[in-house]
Amino acid sequence: MTIEYKDFSNVDIRVGTVTRSEIYAEARHPALKLWIDFGPDMGEKKTSAQIAKHYTPEQMIGRQVAAVVNFAPKQIGKFMSEVLVVGFPDAENEVVLLQPSLPVPNGGRLY
Repeated sequence: MTIEYKDFSNVDIRVGTVTRSEIYAEARHPALKLWIDFGPDMGEKKTSAQIAKHYTPEQMIGRQVAAVVNFAPKQIGKFMSEVLVVGFPDAENEVVLLQPSLPVPNGGRLY
């Protein structure tokens, strides 16, 4: 399916740095809770992500990640998710996070 540039520009994907991470023990599938700093304009947002196969909470602290920031908040069990981190599936369909190859300012928009 072909889309117009306007369709792409409606999805707001920003970079942020994980400031806090913990195992989401109540999740149905192995997941982590993440708190992500998107810079002074957007502040800190939280999310849960099914990334526990490849990442521990300790590995996530300080890591820059990309996330869709303009979805409506979504209740995930007892946790309110405000953004959606993005990644690609590995050979076993587990998430490998999308992240910049060099440090960039938090809050930068994907283009």
